[in-house]
Amino acid sequence: MASKTLDTDATSASPSGKTFLGHPRGLATLFMTEMWERFSYYGMRALLIYYLVSGGADAAVGSQGGGLAMKATTATAIYSVYVSMVYLMAYPGGWFGDRVWGARKTVAIAGFVIMSGHIALAVPGQAAFFLGLLLVALGSGLLKANISTMVGQLYNGPEDPRRDGGFTVFYMSINLGAFVAPFVIGTIGKEYNWHLGFGLAAIGMALGLTQFLLGSRHLNPVSSEVPNPLLPEERKRLLKKAGLTVLGVAAFYGVVAGLGVYTLNWALVPLTIAGLLIPITVLTRIKRDKDLTADEQSKMSAYIWFFAAAAIFWMIYDQGGSTLSLFADKKTADSLFGLGFSATWYQSLNPLFVMAFAPVFAWLWLWLSRRDKEPNTIVKFSIGLLLVGVSFFVFIIPMTMADNGTLVSPLWLVSIYLIQTIGELCLSPVGLSVTTKMAPRKYASQMMGVWFLAVTAGDCTTSLLSLAGVSLNGTGIIAMQASLAALAGFAIFTYRKKVQALMGDVH
Repeated sequence: MASKTLDTDATSASPSGKTFLGHPRGLATLFMTEMWERFSYYGMRALLIYYLVSGGADAAVGSQGGGLAMKATTATAIYSVYVSMVYLMAYPGGWFGDRVWGARKTVAIAGFVIMSGHIALAVPGQAAFFLGLLLVALGSGLLKANISTMVGQLYNGPEDPRRDGGFTVFYMSINLGAFVAPFVIGTIGKEYNWHLGFGLAAIGMALGLTQFLLGSRHLNPVSSEVPNPLLPEERKRLLKKAGLTVLGVAAFYGVVAGLGVYTLNWALVPLTIAGLLIPITVLTRIKRDKDLTADEQSKMSAYIWFFAAAAIFWMIYDQGGSTLSLFADKKTADSLFGLGFSATWYQSLNPLFVMAFAPVFAWLWLWLSRRDKEPNTIVKFSIGLLLVGVSFFVFIIPMTMADNGTLVSPLWLVSIYLIQTIGELCLSPVGLSVTTKMAPRKYASQMMGVWFLAVTAGDCTTSLLSLAGVSLNGTGIIAMQASLAALAGFAIFTYRKKVQALMGDVH
């Protein structure tokens, strides 16, 4: 139970004066909003790859029909582009919160957009499906960048002793929603009716949006403010540019469609290339900014190492919802110890392992730190990359076993997801921390969006391979990716002294 002093402090940032586990009452609102949003997002994501291949040659024998009957390569490309766009949109999402609507209004609009996207997915037809994906990606990006900002606004500045605990509670909401979703949305959608599953995702987001609108009175009033509003001249300029861009894109695709040459690749290839070029452009622009001090320039040089490493990590890690999912459905037994289950349940393993092991790792780093033995950021990144590489080396074993038609044990995939999650816990939280520590003062508020661009770059690399016709279900390409991750981890470890020198006073 929180002390009386902490409760008193909590009320200073909570207009209602109520508390939630010793934290400002607004944390409960944001917790439930995020939990339901993640429930809808991860539930839909658990279905996505299966719906795309359903009814086609790459679907599992005996699986439900009624999907889009795509090849595995095309489905993987779509899945990867979709995930990359969610993280790409987090970058402009923060900008909208800062300059146009404010964090609270942006999250409310984002929730409505996400719900509309899931409703579109619940409507049969390819056009409705792709409209739904676009809306969910757009809304998720807008929400992701702003809801965390509102969590921070509940507290009395960075020195508030409850702040880290508040973010830990909030982080649990993400994993709780992600853990439950595949059991509910995944099972119903994959085993009974795709569109009913997508519809359940819409209901989940509707519950989250309702919770947010009813509980917004408990949030800090500053969340309704626009910190750096656009000037009228800026707004006019941006609207003009946006209008011309939309007209240009519409005209281009209108001509392509009119000539009868349009295929899905006309959309996927430009999005994939953009997802690779935008991160490079953003990093280059920051690195070349002459306003940066020599120390900031040096830290940005070091940060590029971490960014590239993270992109390789996410390239492999995010195939847990595509390459591994397809293997789970076609070549893995659907029962364990006499219990039958849907292949979508594998998507619950990562959030389960995160909830189980995140406290252990937090304790471990602290325990090692007290003995002056905690690995530094560079070593943790190396371990994360090595582990994600090991997970794909392990993946080769059941892939080889399944070549003769044998259905392998589900425990192979459980072990792969476990190894990847341990790698994630070594790399992801550390990456978030080092991003804030190494951010140039001028770009302090933008650098978190830059970190998410590493996910975009990694997933777009996967998409590019798929669009080139590379089957990611072959042992050769799996071994190549595993080797790339292991070599990247070894390279960072080998050059750790050089990278550490560039980092200056950051450890």
